[in-house]
Amino acid sequence: MSSDPSLPAPKIVLTPQEWRAKLDPDAYAILREARTERPFTGEYTDTKTEGVYRCRGCGAELFRSTEKFDSHCGWPSFFDPADSDAVILRADDTLGMHRVEVLCASCHGHLGHVFEGEGYNTPTDKRYCINSVALDLEPTDS
Repeated sequence: MSSDPSLPAPKIVLTPQEWRAKLDPDAYAILREARTERPFTGEYTDTKTEGVYRCRGCGAELFRSTEKFDSHCGWPSFFDPADSDAVILRADDTLGMHRVEVLCASCHGHLGHVFEGEGYNTPTDKRYCINSVALDLEPTDS
């Protein structure tokens, strides 16, 4: 991903070669090249495991299972990030449509998009539609 001067500086900065060494090809394509995994293929789409969802690129806490909900859209969906500063939102006008991209605030990795006003019965009426490949789930100890 190219640097965006309108965004705050990332806390974690690696070269493309360092990211390629750190991430598998699918995670690199999504986190660093803003690709999207195919719907209904991600490991966290339907999981009910309780825990913390972290950025696969840098390990930053992004979402919690308590904010995850069944949207039936094909990707894990959350109604709010774990911390309001955990993600950065930016306009995405690619593919001939207006969307809002969700980035990890720590490494600026592409996570997915956020949609609003779709009628989901959630406290925020937002759906953070996130690629499973961009996440690592840290289960809560029982």
